[in-house]
Amino acid sequence: MDLQRKTGRLFVIAAPSGAGKTSLVRTLLQREPSLHLSVSHTTRPRRETERDGHDYFFVSPLRFAELRAAGAFLESAQVFDNFYGTGREQIDARLQAGQDVLLEIDWQGARQVRQSQADCHTIFILPPSRASLERRLRSRGTDSEQVIARRLADAATDMSHCREFDYAIVNDDFDHAVGELQQIIAGRGEGLKASRPELGPLLDRLVA
Repeated sequence: MDLQRKTGRLFVIAAPSGAGKTSLVRTLLQREPSLHLSVSHTTRPRRETERDGHDYFFVSPLRFAELRAAGAFLESAQVFDNFYGTGREQIDARLQAGQDVLLEIDWQGARQVRQSQADCHTIFILPPSRASLERRLRSRGTDSEQVIARRLADAATDMSHCREFDYAIVNDDFDHAVGELQQIIAGRGEGLKASRPELGPLLDRLVA
């Protein structure tokens, strides 16, 4: 009997669209193989490059509603026109097995997770400026002007919730930002608290 086995830790990462969160998470997982990325459920259509059960669990809106009504989600949220949710059993099983788990969700989901998992570690990714955020959104080459304007407006709302998180990282230099994520995973993120005063002027500019 392994009575000494530690329970795993739960890390939650959120960011506005265009802040580079997905690239940061991908690189972090490569450098920290002990981290396990949670696979979310979603109602959005599967892209050609995606695999069911690997990138997401793709479900119909009706099935998503059934799962949510049954309490199957640790958190769920509507993002633009689609729904996303994190399976409760999947997370609990990994944590009880002593595995560290990473959730890549939005601020709404992070707030729900905090309510039921008070010992989770929450991280918010910020862009260095609104201009850089807009450049990243435009560089995708997939969104119309209307969609970009909507994403920028939503980003300001997202970033206004940064202080609710334990830590905040400014994604100005990519490798440096990944290194700061690793510091947090290693338990050395005291200097990266979201409450640190020096973030104030940047947040004021980002949400203005």
